[in-house]
Amino acid sequence: MRAGALAPYEGALAGSRPLGFIDGHGRVLPLAIQRYLAEADDADQTVLDRCLGPTLDVGCGPGRIVYALAAAGHAALGVDIAEAAVELTQGRGATALSRDVFERVPGEGRWPTVLLLDGNIGIGGDVTGLLGRVRRLMALQGSVIVEASTAEPGTDEVLVVRFAEAGRPVGPEFGWARVSVDVLVDRATTAGLDAVDYWSAGGRDFVRFERSTSMA
Repeated sequence: MRAGALAPYEGALAGSRPLGFIDGHGRVLPLAIQRYLAEADDADQTVLDRCLGPTLDVGCGPGRIVYALAAAGHAALGVDIAEAAVELTQGRGATALSRDVFERVPGEGRWPTVLLLDGNIGIGGDVTGLLGRVRRLMALQGSVIVEASTAEPGTDEVLVVRFAEAGRPVGPEFGWARVSVDVLVDRATTAGLDAVDYWSAGGRDFVRFERSTSMA
């Protein structure tokens, strides 16, 4: 992501302000800033219930998931490239590092559970590449829980977006992706992951994947 691109996001977290993405056609995609800043909700709990062993939350934001796991006695680490998000997570008493998922991450290849929630499947605009990277972070018998971007079937978008405040673009452009569950499963298969569990909660759709038995 280009230098300065995260400033609007960090400002929205700090000020609890609305924020979204805006694409080249002027379409605004809202971000759930208030939900990110709140405590884990009932839909989040369905994810927490499926976290087995130490858990890595990729793009942890202000840390509601990492905090909830820690509060329940589970080892958890959040990684995020937004310094403000990492500081908010640490301020909750949870553990987080300022780290790009494509850089070296502690415990590579040993995480029993990895999470990609809150639209973070869109990171970098390359869903297959991101899932392949997450597969390398997982333990051999581990799993990754991914939240789909939208419930609209057939959604498969690679976008160039900017952050949007009050419907107006701010900051530089960066790549982002949006996929529905059906497309997500197809991309995961290509990345060497098999879907083993599907569920919906609170208007959000989730899939849990394990390493494909057909790939080493």
